[in-house]
Amino acid sequence: MTDLPVLTSPLLDLPGIRHAFFTRQGGVSEGVYASLNVGAGSSDDPEAVQENRRRAAAHLGGDLVTAYQVHSASVLVADGPWPAGPPQADGVASRTAGAICGALAADCAPILLADPQARVVAAAHAGWKGALTGVVEAAVARMESLGADRNRIRAAIGPCIGPQSYEVGLEYVARFTHFDPGYARFFSPADAPDKRQFDLPAFVLARLQGAGVDACEWIGRDTCAEPDLFFSNRRAFRRGEPDYGRLLSAIVLT
Repeated sequence: MTDLPVLTSPLLDLPGIRHAFFTRQGGVSEGVYASLNVGAGSSDDPEAVQENRRRAAAHLGGDLVTAYQVHSASVLVADGPWPAGPPQADGVASRTAGAICGALAADCAPILLADPQARVVAAAHAGWKGALTGVVEAAVARMESLGADRNRIRAAIGPCIGPQSYEVGLEYVARFTHFDPGYARFFSPADAPDKRQFDLPAFVLARLQGAGVDACEWIGRDTCAEPDLFFSNRRAFRRGEPDYGRLLSAIVLT
């Protein structure tokens, strides 16, 4: 296994399961992608991205499986690498040892889930759109199709944009409250009267709990506020940078 600086959740420190919330450190990419950029969709050197993905897979011990993420509520089952390239989806579930379920993010919320008794794991990517339209519930349902029980599932949200960094317009509030007026509680006042601060991790936690996953947490790290450790789409935009790297969060049965 390759030693890389990673973050973990005590909720997922389970027998027969390994997981990691990788930082941007420990890779070979350069410039704005320095250094563990795993995003094939970025404009980084493809060989550097592949080496970074290889290092991450070696750290966990298995074959890394990620989807072509499109901010959907689609979660697929994988037994190993996709034979025809990554399909469009925003979550991967598996009950196959060595198939590393991964989610990429650079402010969106990565979610790792596990039912240690059924030996089913999953990784999901939840931006505001995917979270609002049901990617959390889709991940839980997909795990149950593999034999998991939502009452046993544990879940951890990895590094994502925190509520102090996520300023949005009033149209975002309208989108959410159109679904449920109670979602207004995830928005707080911002400096400008026509802006609000959105608490993405709290919203994802609420969706997990609403899906029956009571054992869940956010590890409490804000991608936008910690440039030495994390890539951030929003921070790159504020700085006028041409692109940004992607972080990996992953889980695997051993």
